[in-house]
Amino acid sequence: MNERAQPLTAAKRYAAGVMKYAQMGYWQPDYEPKDTDVIALFRITPQDGVDPEEAAAAVAGESSTATWTVVWTDRLTNCEKYRAKAYRVDPVPNQPGVWFAYIAYELDLFEEGSIANLTASIIGNVFGFKPLKALRLEDMRLPTAYVKTFQGPATGIVVERERLQCWGRPLLGATVKPKLGLSGRNYGRVVYEALKGGLDFTKDDENINSQPFMHWRDRFLYCMEAVARASAATGEVKGTYLNVTAATMEDMYERAEFAKELGSVIVMIDLVIGYTAIQSMAKWARRNNMILHLHRAGHSTYTRQRSHGVSFRVIAKWMRLAGVDHIHAGTVVGKLEGDPATTRGYYDICREEYNQKCLEHGVFFDQDWASLNRLMPVASGGIHAGQMHQLIQHLGEDVVLQFGGGTIGHPDGIAAGAQANRVALEAMIFARNAGADYVKDGPEILARAARTCTPLRQALDTWKDVTFNYQSTDAPDFTPLESVTA
Repeated sequence: MNERAQPLTAAKRYAAGVMKYAQMGYWQPDYEPKDTDVIALFRITPQDGVDPEEAAAAVAGESSTATWTVVWTDRLTNCEKYRAKAYRVDPVPNQPGVWFAYIAYELDLFEEGSIANLTASIIGNVFGFKPLKALRLEDMRLPTAYVKTFQGPATGIVVERERLQCWGRPLLGATVKPKLGLSGRNYGRVVYEALKGGLDFTKDDENINSQPFMHWRDRFLYCMEAVARASAATGEVKGTYLNVTAATMEDMYERAEFAKELGSVIVMIDLVIGYTAIQSMAKWARRNNMILHLHRAGHSTYTRQRSHGVSFRVIAKWMRLAGVDHIHAGTVVGKLEGDPATTRGYYDICREEYNQKCLEHGVFFDQDWASLNRLMPVASGGIHAGQMHQLIQHLGEDVVLQFGGGTIGHPDGIAAGAQANRVALEAMIFARNAGADYVKDGPEILARAARTCTPLRQALDTWKDVTFNYQSTDAPDFTPLESVTA
């Protein structure tokens, strides 16, 4: 350890003045984290001349009990217990001057069952700290004792499938397009055509709330009429995500209650409503037997870049605690950011009962979810029927595949777009279950299905060459080691 990071004696520690955070006790390389500690992993980029240990100690201090100068009131508390402890710094591979800092927090520092308190503590003040060029919260380990104070997803994957009477395949959805400008009647027509054509869900987009061209009550009425008619025509349970996001909690409760009265099985909120509002709506959804869909609107403003912000894997963990049932989690092959390995890590966080540390997927800690319900990931953004084999390969079965433009942009109309997606999905699932190499033979499987399904053939002809191949801005820092054979 650097000599400048050595802690001071008690007498010097509490002398008035300014001293380094490491000397105040926030750097403890010999500390062994307890099972009940909350652990945060930060990617830190110190300013020139700032030691990584001091930078880590500064983050630990400013996210727990420290300020810029010594305060005598420390001696009125059990400060040794309440200090966060930076106990490890590792260089980030292939990024000189950047470090992973491990910081442990005593469980007593957090209010039970409150994402707002957790985030105010961990990210509330440190991201503007001048000794750091950049700071990113990469991952967290949440102890079982803390996890059990949260309700978790209101419905969960198993019960959602029971309500929809749909097993053995991904769910299919579509976001209504254009996002803005449709009247209530025309909006409802899109919903009806898509559901009747074979989709399980349709969805409001993040910015459709209650604008002059279509107020929320009109949209809800026309959409639920469309759901009822499509259910009657197909004999299947259908749903549409009615976005209840609004200016106040009172408005959101009013809209959610109206959706319930109309018979909706699901409501939707946007991430931008804030953590307290999200938890409030999750509690409402559990009380009212409603599936709660979360659109991650705004997340990329702080999750996309590797150097500064909060990783989406952390947002996924917070939202599973908070109690939403769905969350947009990337598509890998679509138009939005999503490295395959990183996205796999997000999906594992949503769906597994226990996450094992997996550095090649960006998962730094084992995480026990302590029987919290599983969270359904949603794949949305620039996907189409021709990618069905890739989507199933990367994302698995417990996922909602949402084709917005890939349904509504079909040359023969919305219902034909929905039919193309449903046939492509069922052909691929059948091939997988029959033992075929559906990934390698995916294009051939789709081509065979298209011989007896004109809408699918039209979809493949229209979008067969559409890809979004760009270098990811958020790939894992670690790659699997290649096996060595004699």
